[in-house]
Amino acid sequence: MSDTIFVAAEGGSEIEIGHHRTVEFLGMTWNADTIWTTAIAGIIVLALGFSVARNASATNPGKLQLAWEALVSWVTVQVESNLGKVNPFVIPLAIALFAFILIANWLEVIPSKEYLKPPTADVNLTYALAFLVIVGVHVYSVRERGVRGYVHHYFEPYPALFPIILIEEIVKPFTLALRLFGNIFSGAIMLAIIGLLPALVLWLPNVIWKLFAMFIAVIQAFIFALLTILYFGMAGDTHGEGDHEDRSQSDPADEPKTTNQPQLAEAH
Repeated sequence: MSDTIFVAAEGGSEIEIGHHRTVEFLGMTWNADTIWTTAIAGIIVLALGFSVARNASATNPGKLQLAWEALVSWVTVQVESNLGKVNPFVIPLAIALFAFILIANWLEVIPSKEYLKPPTADVNLTYALAFLVIVGVHVYSVRERGVRGYVHHYFEPYPALFPIILIEEIVKPFTLALRLFGNIFSGAIMLAIIGLLPALVLWLPNVIWKLFAMFIAVIQAFIFALLTILYFGMAGDTHGEGDHEDRSQSDPADEPKTTNQPQLAEAH
């Protein structure tokens, strides 16, 4: 999918934005720059993770370990305070997505003569990430609700709302992908426009915009991870059925004794 656009420049010239270095393979055109920047971002995340694991210390933690533990702790607290207990795999998934998207976004601020374009400025990658999340959400929903419960939730609370709920589920991956793509791609456009300024004054707006772009990169990575958590939280919501089943399957020995305690039984 192409995302190339042209921005009019002074003198009638045009700046080409979104152009990718491509290769032909298996009869298809591949965006080579997106592939290698995605690989670079993934390698950086893995290197950071292995570094934290290798140097982890309970008595003398390093700065990287403290930052990582703070992130994990904060995300865990936010999830449990807003959604209750969520399946344990959701938090590591959200943190991994946050770290990968953040590093991928920050590639934009590295001067590289367009060799290190942020891969998240390519709609193909953001679609891939979004569909990965949404497919996982639906698989998780089926496992939590069962096939019958999964189908039934499309007709809640009223069957007449089925078309709206279905459309909402269909557009989720597109909104998730396009939100990330649009914000990062617009950053590339701004950098190209700033590059038209005279060299004498170029450095100041360039520095200011790159600092702002780094901040936006954090926000977009956070939003993607947060929406991932929310989608999984909604997918596991059984509308109290799980609590009912837990109560019905509880050990009779744990129930309060009603024999010879009429007042307690009545109060209960």
